[in-house]
Amino acid sequence: MNRVAFMVIGMVFLLSIIWAGFRARQAVAPTVSSFAECVAAGYPVIIENIRQCKTPDGRRFAEELPEKITYTHASADLIVVELPFPGAVTGKTFSVIGKAQGTWFFEASFPVVVLDKDGKVIATSIARAKKDWMTNDFVPFEADFKVPDDYMGPATIVLKKDNPSGMADKDASISFPITIEY
Repeated sequence: MNRVAFMVIGMVFLLSIIWAGFRARQAVAPTVSSFAECVAAGYPVIIENIRQCKTPDGRRFAEELPEKITYTHASADLIVVELPFPGAVTGKTFSVIGKAQGTWFFEASFPVVVLDKDGKVIATSIARAKKDWMTNDFVPFEADFKVPDDYMGPATIVLKKDNPSGMADKDASISFPITIEY
């Protein structure tokens, strides 16, 4: 009987030590509740469309980017860009995906350019409607880009309403910053 009691007490003691060690290890891990805290804790940053930090327990914190879309004679009621996000980090090859009212298109397309940090055009593309554009409703679009291999750094995407009339009062555009890194 004493031997059984001794073994039970030993097991309880051993489990207590293991539990205390586990709790102490958890207490050492910093509390993380934002992207900045995650990076400060030294956890890895994952770059997809928006930088994300991943904690050891699998939680991800996305970098919060302020809305940086500039509308010129336009609004979110006319055109919406879904990817990339304003402030996103992209590679040399990427697509601009979104939706625009049919009036933004002419012959099912509109021009899109990428500007370098000095405002020089480094890439051009044509956004193409993914379905019938002869409507006042939103029409999905996509424009594919290949930026020169030697360019890395800040850039601006500019989506221009197609204006076959050439009349300046019919011009409209939206623009937002991205960073080209890989």
